[in-house]
Amino acid sequence: MTMARKTARKVGKCTLAHKCQRLKRTYQRAGPVRTMMTRSQWAAGHSFFNRLPVEVFRMILDRMSVMEISVFTMVSKEITSYVVDYISSMSWKNKTIIQSFHPSTCLEERSTIEYYRDLGLLFKRCTLLLPTRDRLKFIFSKFSQIPCFMLEQCLAPDCTAFSRYGVFLQTLIAGWDELECHRVFSFLCELTNLMHKTETVVTAKPGLKRYQELQLRLFCRHVLLDPWPSQAECQFWLTLLLKPWPMVSQAHLLFVLYGPLLPEGTLGWQDLVERGLPHTALWDLAKAILMLFGKLEVKGWTTDSMLAILEELIVIPHPWHVENVARLLVLCGSRLCYTVLAGKALSGRLFEASRLIIYIILVCEKDGYHMSWAVNLVQQICKVFSTAPERFCFIQQLENMFSEVTREFFEFSVAENHFGDRETFQNLCILLDSSARFHTKFLHMFLK
Repeated sequence: MTMARKTARKVGKCTLAHKCQRLKRTYQRAGPVRTMMTRSQWAAGHSFFNRLPVEVFRMILDRMSVMEISVFTMVSKEITSYVVDYISSMSWKNKTIIQSFHPSTCLEERSTIEYYRDLGLLFKRCTLLLPTRDRLKFIFSKFSQIPCFMLEQCLAPDCTAFSRYGVFLQTLIAGWDELECHRVFSFLCELTNLMHKTETVVTAKPGLKRYQELQLRLFCRHVLLDPWPSQAECQFWLTLLLKPWPMVSQAHLLFVLYGPLLPEGTLGWQDLVERGLPHTALWDLAKAILMLFGKLEVKGWTTDSMLAILEELIVIPHPWHVENVARLLVLCGSRLCYTVLAGKALSGRLFEASRLIIYIILVCEKDGYHMSWAVNLVQQICKVFSTAPERFCFIQQLENMFSEVTREFFEFSVAENHFGDRETFQNLCILLDSSARFHTKFLHMFLK
């Protein structure tokens, strides 16, 4: 019985050893066991597109829209590299980027805006993994050789390339942080020689370089400023444009960017000096000032620096017509109006302050603002004086100025024989009406 057990045990051991030897030989013939693969690793080796000839793959991409290609780019790194090669070709650039920038219909114009928004999304997605500098080099190398996208290269008056460029850029860098946007600005300055072209304009006599002024305005407005829906983003780019220059040049550049345009498309430098302009001509300039004045926490900006820019602005190219200064302040609102007038009053410039207030009252009457706004403004300025005699002196100066400006209007009509000039006579009537309305409100405030 014992011998039988021993024999069975030996047979079991031999069978197990035989099986191990057989498995070992099978493993050696079959090779090593495969390691686990991820889905993306498997797809990279077994991609349908990986087995296609390049020519066939490009034929497929030729059939796709820009938006479809931008979505396709996100499938994998391999597809992204194929798309980058595809859009780097000259044939694609000639077919896709170079469009008509002189549309004849509004429908054409709207379609190209959407088209360049899709292009921005495509370039955003296919360069997602590159450093900012490399992204910009790759992207803007496609645009730098197209004349319509460059400053002072296209002579067509109705060219829309800058606005398309702006839509493309806004889509491309949406969501980028401030440091990356600084790099974008520096890169664009290098690419377009923007700083040198700006210097040429702001150091020249106003109006001397009309074409360069208009080109600088169109590029900065359409590419860097207007595409942004947020005031904070627009303020960021405006600050970058103004910061490198001294106060006088900042004021000059601000006028170039936002000053009134004449019907022929040039800046109305002299018109602001010679005659009163409607509020529509000054609205863009007022919005730009409000944008800068509204957030003084921006590094380097203070109330004093903003007032200094404003003081420089209203004497370019010569002191403006007082009505234009008053209208600009009214458009800028109570806060800026009060800051400017209170500053003049406290520094002893009562003549300037009172004259400006008379024209503000005139503008309120002309443009349909409530006269109570002007009355409240005068009341607030009265409070900056610490003593009753100072306040009386200010009110007396204001009343004397009413008489003086009325006399000037009348003398102008008589001296120049402008009694037949309906506009001059109308201004005189409006001034008298505004005086009566102002004093009615002013007296009512003290009597109630």
